[in-house]
Amino acid sequence: MRPIRPNLSARGAGSARRGTSPVLAAAVLTTALALTATACGPSDDNAAADPSASAAAGGDNKITIPDDLKDKLKKHGIDLDKWRNGEWKNWDRDKWLREAQDFVNPIIEDLWDPDRMRDAEQPDKPVDNDISGDTGVTDPTPRPVQAKAADTPYHESAAEAGKVFFDGPEGSMVCSATVVKDPANPGRSNMVWTAGHCVHAGKNGGWYRNIAFVPSYNNDGKPAAELAGATKEDVAPFGVYWADWAQTSEQWISQGGPTGGQGAPYDFAVLHVTPEKGGKSLEETVGSALPVEFAAPAAPKIGTMTATGYPAAPPFDGQKLFQCADKPGRLSLSADQPTMYRIGCTMTGGSSGGGWVATGRDGKPALVSNTSIGPVTAGWLAGPRLGEEAKEIYTTMSEKFGGR
Repeated sequence: MRPIRPNLSARGAGSARRGTSPVLAAAVLTTALALTATACGPSDDNAAADPSASAAAGGDNKITIPDDLKDKLKKHGIDLDKWRNGEWKNWDRDKWLREAQDFVNPIIEDLWDPDRMRDAEQPDKPVDNDISGDTGVTDPTPRPVQAKAADTPYHESAAEAGKVFFDGPEGSMVCSATVVKDPANPGRSNMVWTAGHCVHAGKNGGWYRNIAFVPSYNNDGKPAAELAGATKEDVAPFGVYWADWAQTSEQWISQGGPTGGQGAPYDFAVLHVTPEKGGKSLEETVGSALPVEFAAPAAPKIGTMTATGYPAAPPFDGQKLFQCADKPGRLSLSADQPTMYRIGCTMTGGSSGGGWVATGRDGKPALVSNTSIGPVTAGWLAGPRLGEEAKEIYTTMSEKFGGR
């Protein structure tokens, strides 16, 4: 039996540019009421893991919502009878929620237990080793750089790093991510940077479900064999933070695809998160957050970039944090799209979304990109060069939660 805290509010890229939707109008009301509903049944784990499971299939597997709350929300344009079946769990392509105002990510306490975290798979598919059609500027393929295990505990060596967990049509998935600073809330950021394909499926899909961030996952770097009986404190010592807002680029939503290369130059996203069971802000909890550097220098002018992530495809198992440091080169997938950064690195799927760090204009470490694509031979990684589109998403997120 799990408490479920519905948060039926507008989410996603371009929200500030669209008219106010009925869902958005009720967002403040829904949050203020802090409703706690319950979903109980003979197999809660299976129901949550299977997005096709209907909350109204019968018996006790229904989500119970007080009638007075239904009436209040109807006044704001939300008919919860239509939400009772959990439309956010419906993966039918024609109904897969994809627009900015469609993102719905209610907190389901303890859904992400150690077993579900351990078994989550990487969502990304590698690109071919030789990407055809490059008509822009592309440097020679970099030599592979062997990924090195990050020093443990991760909280001391890479406090900003963590894992993003989410459910897709094919099951539980995982990416990597980074805690970043929030200009509107200095010292108290709840913002996380990751890849667009870790939150939204792109042109043929919609928003993923049950998106949550775990900072310093498996903080002590225990082997997978030891995690079989691990407690939640072992794998998530700093808690689980659920996304209550997500934004990715309009280009990723319209162009992104399941195989690398489609929409990759715009494959970035920002999450705003909230602790699963209350507490301090994410930045206060982990003790650190990285600034984001937009319009960073072109690759030839950067000495070294360091990519951090939790690679999950063989020969890695997704349970440990790794890093690659290399001088970046350039990769152009299309002459009419921005040129990407590329480094040599043997990290595999699961490292997607992980932050790329370089020396910022002030001489201190800053996030300048994130892992987006890599080849089937896992010899290199490429990430977007963050420009105006990325800055707009970041700024909109900060302003949306300014002072909170």
